[in-house]
Amino acid sequence: MKRITGSIAFTFILLFTLLPLQARAAELLIPVGKIIGLQLRDDTVTVAAYDDSLGGCARNAGLKIGDEIVKINGTSIDCAEDVRAALGSGSTEVELTVRRGGKLNVLHLTPEQTAEGPRLGVFLRQGIAGIATVTFYDPETGKFGTLGHGVSTSGGKLLQMTRGYAYEAQIQSVKKGKSGEPGQLKGIADGETAFGTLLRNTPQGVFGITQQGWKGEPIPVASFEEVHRGAAFIRSTVSGDKAQDYSVEILKIYPEDRADGRNFLIKVVDPALLSATGGIVQGMSGSPIIQDGKLVGAVTHVLVNDPTTGYGIFIENMLDAAT
Repeated sequence: MKRITGSIAFTFILLFTLLPLQARAAELLIPVGKIIGLQLRDDTVTVAAYDDSLGGCARNAGLKIGDEIVKINGTSIDCAEDVRAALGSGSTEVELTVRRGGKLNVLHLTPEQTAEGPRLGVFLRQGIAGIATVTFYDPETGKFGTLGHGVSTSGGKLLQMTRGYAYEAQIQSVKKGKSGEPGQLKGIADGETAFGTLLRNTPQGVFGITQQGWKGEPIPVASFEEVHRGAAFIRSTVSGDKAQDYSVEILKIYPEDRADGRNFLIKVVDPALLSATGGIVQGMSGSPIIQDGKLVGAVTHVLVNDPTTGYGIFIENMLDAAT
């Protein structure tokens, strides 16, 4: 990570536990299955970690990981760039107003002096960042969807995204899932240049637009009534940068309007995926589910006590939310 210089480093280890498209304009969509990095900003700046060499001043002042920096010397803070500007070039003590546990606290801190100017000695996080799997891409409009569920704050509320960006990413390692302990894809994203802009964070997924897009054969979108119990497959990237298809079984169909987005139950039966990940792991959220040659939905959740089993959301629910 970089120190606070007005930008934030984008090395992502999964933080996500892991439009109608123009009124259902897209009858054909590309099921992608590729990993990307997401950054969702909400105009808050939070302490993510102490700097190993410069963190003494923050610790001594009582600044804690998870504190939201609200003001510096009375100046409101909405982004990391505001922190740098508020610190200026001086070495004198500054007054920090931070939000902790819903309450405001005032701290006094003397910044560490570096060749780049005064620093608080901490790494900052703006909003939430992580990796996800792309569900669909519409080559006609450039719009895409991912996750199949929303990105929430640490308090469990849907993040009120003010802006967001999508980045290229790759898998670094896989933590296999086991009963009682969900697995995880660990990845790194290139935070230098965004290839897409995020437009919406909803309970049914995160949606954006890109001029770059993904290659692939567009397939029809299935209606609620067409999804049935039986064989299907999911498209995911669990190593390298190539998406693969893995066999699953749809075990049960739930009501299409189920509010939590868990519309059908799936079980991984593919030996290769079970060997690589143990089943469904964090980071696979958004993996497209294909049945009878049609895009029927996306992977959304894993059962903690059985990583081979999880839930999917109907693709029509995702498309309705993306409007």
